[in-house]
Amino acid sequence: MTGLGLLITVPLAGRWPLSAEDGVNRAFAAHRGEGATELSEWLSLLASTQSVIGLSLLCVAALLLLPRVAWRREAAFLALSVAAQSAVFLLVTLVVERSRPDVPHLDPAPPTSSFPSGHVGAATALFGALATIAATRLHGVRRVLAVGALALIPVAVALSRLYRGMHHPSDVLGGLLNGACTLFVVGYALLLPTRSRRDHASRSGTTRDAALPATRTPADADTDAGDDPEGLRAGRVVVVRHPHSCDDELAERVRSVLSHRGHPDQVWTETSADDPSGGLAARIGDTGTTLVVACGGDGTVRACAEVLAGTDIALAVVPCGTGNLLARNLRLPADPATALDAALSGRTTRIDMGRLSGDRLEPARFTVMAGAGLDAAMVRDASDRLKERVGWAAYVVSAFGHLRDPRMRLSIRLDDGAELERRARMVVIGNVGTLQGGLPLLPDARPDSGRLDMVLLDPRGAAGWLVAAGHVMSRALPGRASAATRTPAGAVAGGALEYFNAARIDIRFSRPQPRELDGDAVASGARLTAEVEPGALRLCLPTPRPRVAAASVAEGGAATTAG
Repeated sequence: MTGLGLLITVPLAGRWPLSAEDGVNRAFAAHRGEGATELSEWLSLLASTQSVIGLSLLCVAALLLLPRVAWRREAAFLALSVAAQSAVFLLVTLVVERSRPDVPHLDPAPPTSSFPSGHVGAATALFGALATIAATRLHGVRRVLAVGALALIPVAVALSRLYRGMHHPSDVLGGLLNGACTLFVVGYALLLPTRSRRDHASRSGTTRDAALPATRTPADADTDAGDDPEGLRAGRVVVVRHPHSCDDELAERVRSVLSHRGHPDQVWTETSADDPSGGLAARIGDTGTTLVVACGGDGTVRACAEVLAGTDIALAVVPCGTGNLLARNLRLPADPATALDAALSGRTTRIDMGRLSGDRLEPARFTVMAGAGLDAAMVRDASDRLKERVGWAAYVVSAFGHLRDPRMRLSIRLDDGAELERRARMVVIGNVGTLQGGLPLLPDARPDSGRLDMVLLDPRGAAGWLVAAGHVMSRALPGRASAATRTPAGAVAGGALEYFNAARIDIRFSRPQPRELDGDAVASGARLTAEVEPGALRLCLPTPRPRVAAASVAEGGAATTAG
């Protein structure tokens, strides 16, 4: 919601269809009448803060007291949906600043941003929750009438807010989206039976919050060499701290966790623009170092992993950067200190790394993704100030400025295969595959498969972008990420996406393209070669929960190479 609001107020402001919104507001203002004004006032009052709170409390009490057996799950669903929607609304308005429409207002203008509409969001959460409960509890004609009437109320409130000159059309659409997304998330958590969620996890071969399973590579696929049964040896710990991402308060928490986990001998060093690893190579020259803790984002983690690759020194990640994609893919807790504590209480596992080389590019390793084209331009041009305010949403804003960049002409060679000619707007090579928000861009990528996954993005027009986005988002739905239904090699989504898998990927561009490495922009160039280094990095991970219908880890390396 924050990213959408920033798009509306910064890069897309003044562009169609947003440029036509003032005309819509003026049209409503020009056709006001006594009866419509009275009706709109009643609808706005119905969705006001006081009314929504009062109605929510009344409905929760009714759900708990009137049925013979209290509908506790439904009552919690309604209350949490309304509260969560309100929390999202307040947080978004702290970041997004949008003025009210330039027409006469029929209500006093509150100090909050016009985006999103709080009235519409609250009405969607409250009456949408009631409609959902009615759909699951009522039957026959009563269900149809109740669901239909309740579902129409948020739409009527949205029209009333436009009529009264309080919001732009995109504001009320944002309110509808906020309420609808809240209902979906809370409904999935509370109303979907526990057995169904467990079945979804079973089909995907994982349980939520499960850590990466023991690593296997093609060389030892028949052995259990991934886990270190002895765990970490006592010794010196080197903590690499990004000074902006890891503030003093977090640094103290990290010190406390390390001491609590039996690591009092700590050496701290800070990163810099010239040395993103904080001089780590010199710090670990003493053989007594057994653990390195990277406090920062993916760039800091990559710099530390570059130094530790091929050694027996373990790396623990404290995710406190902008993206934290490696931590997200490894399902580490979001809180930095909690993530460290969980990792140190688990075991060590070896994961793969990618090695990238090319013209004007010193060979370097990556743990997450590397790419060229749109994603690299997005990383390069993202505002540092905006990243500090809204985090990874700044990348979304940057990406919209490059949607019309020309397509790239490139040739690809996978392992020892034939050369393939393609056009694309973006190429991403991944050791892992999930982006922010849980979007599986490379759904089959595994950091212990002994191979790299690659996707080419080449949508044609607005329809192509929608199809590509729909395909990626659909893979994030429960039950879709099944290990038994891997993404087919080749083109999908009408040719907007094309997937490949190999141990070595060589790419040649017809002209130099922007390139990125684990979220950091690197020099533009016309060549890119990525090779996998199986089991190169020893990593501390939480102990996984028991897996239901666990799939073979070696399966990640068995995918066929796309031709």
